[in-house]
Amino acid sequence: MLLAQLQQLIGGIYDVHVAYDVYDFLVTDPAQLPGAARGQVTTDEQLIVAQPAAAVAGEGGESEVALALYLDPALLERLAQRDPLQRLDAANVADCWTALEGVSHFLYLAWNAGYDRPVSLLELEMQAEVDKYVATYWLLRRQSPGHLPLELRHVLFERTRVDAQLAGARVDLYREASRYAGRFCRRIEALLSEPRQRRSSGVARETLAELRRFYRLGSLRKRAYIERL
Repeated sequence: MLLAQLQQLIGGIYDVHVAYDVYDFLVTDPAQLPGAARGQVTTDEQLIVAQPAAAVAGEGGESEVALALYLDPALLERLAQRDPLQRLDAANVADCWTALEGVSHFLYLAWNAGYDRPVSLLELEMQAEVDKYVATYWLLRRQSPGHLPLELRHVLFERTRVDAQLAGARVDLYREASRYAGRFCRRIEALLSEPRQRRSSGVARETLAELRRFYRLGSLRKRAYIERL
């Protein structure tokens, strides 16, 4: 159950837990989505969020959010054949990042919803980029304890480009999210490169504290913090 394991990995790093399993919200056939949401599926990964009409109108007291995570079945099949939890390499890293992004979106939105906290799209995308870096670093260190993946940030944030055609009107938002996340991950990379942390095969205590503080900041505070780095 790869997605559940990725949820546990991200949740463990940030010490956040929700009473939901990502598989309960997984959709692999766009036809199973509500009619209005089917047209939103344009990529291998898409988080579908909808607020019921009663909640929008202010009826019933507490607000509600309907949530579904779409992942392309071919993507999941490729990951089943090349499990990144067993071996993460050039053959499966792109698919792994797509799955990580979906799980990150689901977990971050569900966790914040539990505290009735709003989440902006920029915040959601920025956190997902950070999660991809941190989870990938953790997996590579666990699989190859003697190797420090110092090229990871460069590959994820400097060699990777936003597809303007797929992003459409949101291309600037995705680029901004990547830029902010890349600056924050530069700090995380520096922390992980300190001698006392290099000896750890996972994410060391000081870095975990930094990541967990960042995760709990709202959108404006996240950006303000990064800009001060």
